[in-house]
Amino acid sequence: MNAGRAIFSQIMDFFPLPEFRRSVERYRGEYKVRTFSCLDQFLALAFAQLTYRESLRDIEVCLRSMQPRLYHLGFRTPVARSTLAVANEQRDWRIFADVAQVLIRQARELYAHEELAVELQQTVYALDSTTIDLCLSLFPWAPHERSKAAVKMHTLLDVRGGIPSFVVITPGRVSDVRVLDDLVLEPGSFYVMDRGYIHFARLYRFVLTAAFFVVRARVNMQYRRRYSHPVDRTTGLRCDQTILLTGKDSYRDYPVPARQVRYFDAEHDLRLSILTNNFVLPALTIAQLYKSRWSVELFFKWIKQHLRVKKFYGTSANAVKTQLWVALIVYLLVAILKKQLGVKGSLYKILQILSVTVFEKMPILQALEGANYELLPDLPCNQLSLFDL
Repeated sequence: MNAGRAIFSQIMDFFPLPEFRRSVERYRGEYKVRTFSCLDQFLALAFAQLTYRESLRDIEVCLRSMQPRLYHLGFRTPVARSTLAVANEQRDWRIFADVAQVLIRQARELYAHEELAVELQQTVYALDSTTIDLCLSLFPWAPHERSKAAVKMHTLLDVRGGIPSFVVITPGRVSDVRVLDDLVLEPGSFYVMDRGYIHFARLYRFVLTAAFFVVRARVNMQYRRRYSHPVDRTTGLRCDQTILLTGKDSYRDYPVPARQVRYFDAEHDLRLSILTNNFVLPALTIAQLYKSRWSVELFFKWIKQHLRVKKFYGTSANAVKTQLWVALIVYLLVAILKKQLGVKGSLYKILQILSVTVFEKMPILQALEGANYELLPDLPCNQLSLFDL
């Protein structure tokens, strides 16, 4: 990287600008826009995510304090609070969602060879949602409970690398299981879910598409055991059964046999009943696959702790979705940067360093690796040092 460029500008080298411009044109993002472009809007929001800005005024004050440097960061017009607020409210959030899909493809290719906790060649996905609480008086379009509002971020995470492959943002009242209707199932892949996704008509679609689900069964599930297979109880396994559902609705919705694996987690004193349509993998591997669902919980925890997804810069649905998609883009940019530059630190460490060095003019690797970075030898200089004795 060029040492004469700011860190922020070097981060944006990984941003797919041609695809972004096509997305802006697709959704007419700059229709009747004279000065403040969609790129200026994205740069301002990305800066806010990287540096933990809390409000529009916070963004405006910080960027205006660095006004002489903004042109070299990519900004072409000054950032005003009111202008940014209007842009967040009116410019289609799908502009940023489409660009995020481009980055998702890039990141998944880079992390395709990461190791799994389970020895498995197939792709493993973890599906879950996280609820982001809002104020009902400010966000009346997203009612969740009687006196609360919320949005849900439904995420399908590629466990190999921790990269989200599918994200849907909905009001809080939308049921988790409805997201299964939007998934394009990949034959041979494994989808690991919690019991909130138990809906046998939808699970039967996995059977029809030759995909595999691994889901925690409900306590009151009605079934009849057809076969029992031997298990090693010293590993925590309790049973491995082939079953038929016998409930009035479940038998109609899922008319084929299923597999139930019971496992005792001694570390957490937890008894798990796991349901799947895969009859080939060992029972212990099925239990380990369900444990991998925790990766999506860690992803949600990371996003909430280290990016701005709890306080919003606007109150409209478009502004909220725009901010969440930009946060996801920043996460993907950091993940791609880490892999392409070969940085060994964690995503948390990289983000913390970038947050305090965005205006520094140095090679980005020097900022991220510190003392481990190999500096160029000093050039000869004829000027005397004032501090030599």
